[in-house]
Amino acid sequence: MSKQSFNAVRGMNDILPTETPAWQFLEQCAADVFAAYGYQEIRLPMVEPTELFARSIGDVTDIVEKEMYTFLDRNDQSLSLRPEGTASCVRACLQHGLLHNQTQRLWYSGPMFRYERPQKGRQRQFHQIGVEAFGLAGPDIDAELLAMSRRLWQELGIDQQVRLEINSLGSLEARATYRRELQAFLRDHMGALDEDSLRRLDSNPLRILDSKNPETQAVLQAAPRLQDWLDQESTEHFAQLCAQLDALGIEYVRNPRLVRGLDYYSKTVFEWVTDSLGAQGTVCAGGRYDGLVEQLGGKPTAGIGFAMGMERLCLMLEETAGHGSTGAVDAYFIVGGDAQQQEALQWCEQLRSRLPTLRLLMHCGGGSMKSQMKKADKSGAAWALLFGEQEQADGTLTVKNLRDPAITQQALPGERVAEYLLPYLGM
Repeated sequence: MSKQSFNAVRGMNDILPTETPAWQFLEQCAADVFAAYGYQEIRLPMVEPTELFARSIGDVTDIVEKEMYTFLDRNDQSLSLRPEGTASCVRACLQHGLLHNQTQRLWYSGPMFRYERPQKGRQRQFHQIGVEAFGLAGPDIDAELLAMSRRLWQELGIDQQVRLEINSLGSLEARATYRRELQAFLRDHMGALDEDSLRRLDSNPLRILDSKNPETQAVLQAAPRLQDWLDQESTEHFAQLCAQLDALGIEYVRNPRLVRGLDYYSKTVFEWVTDSLGAQGTVCAGGRYDGLVEQLGGKPTAGIGFAMGMERLCLMLEETAGHGSTGAVDAYFIVGGDAQQQEALQWCEQLRSRLPTLRLLMHCGGGSMKSQMKKADKSGAAWALLFGEQEQADGTLTVKNLRDPAITQQALPGERVAEYLLPYLGM
């Protein structure tokens, strides 16, 4: 019988131990920054009723029509792996009464799923960190979100690699008027539109503004501009936001073609983009969705949020020195033999209790002291702690620095080892 081998599903990748330090660094930085702004974490299920996404994203969008992983469960209920997090977050808030006469600042992270062609920074199972704020209608929360995202880029060390683009979509009514004007213009130039743009002309014409096709982009140079159709309230909201960004020293560019294709979006939209990732240049996208809560069955509630792609950010972190741990341990504990094994375990537990952040790897599986020393060096540890027959007899541990020959090897009473290591560990 031939042996069967298995590979991961295409576009659903393993994240290996050599890669996880960057992910952990990103996750920890995000959690710390969001906490500093008063945002609380919410954890959401990966599977939701398909209708949730059909109602929120729209059943005529590419995501719902072509990209969702949808299946029937044993009760013939249509379920889908979540393609994004905002709809799930709104569903959770409504289900648990979190929006009743109160504001919320929430964040979440985890895998999302879309069936599309895998490429650099874009997978079928991808990961996002998302932030949502509810019940706050003014431009101050828009500015705070952008300030918070800028602070995260600074903490990650990539703030010089990203730039901010912003726009205003106006009200639903103003956008509907603009949509008719844009459709009329594009119908006069249908011969120059690409296939995707022709398909979107009736159902979602604003998304044509996002087209990457050069011929379509050339036509759009003369197209009506959304900003010329904005209502007064949206114009004032955007002006106040720009003033607040200026006061915060946050640089931005107004991109008149930055849009969203869904009706519940309004006023502010923004993207943080980079030139470091080729065509996949957006690392964080967000905006106001003041109509979404009502669309999903709640009372009219202001909402704004953003989502960032973790794969893309980790690709950027790979090029940034000092972004996090290398994954190496601090110390490697070498055990002389079976007679020392039990006491070695006790010493290791004592050290971990006294130095809670110490990354200590105890050798298991036997072997000579010489072979263990080689493994200690290969582990990347700065220190080797040796516990053999002599140390057991004397109640000591031999402490050896593997990286700095100027530090003298010495045998110390076991109780003093934690105190000795403490200054070197930066704790």
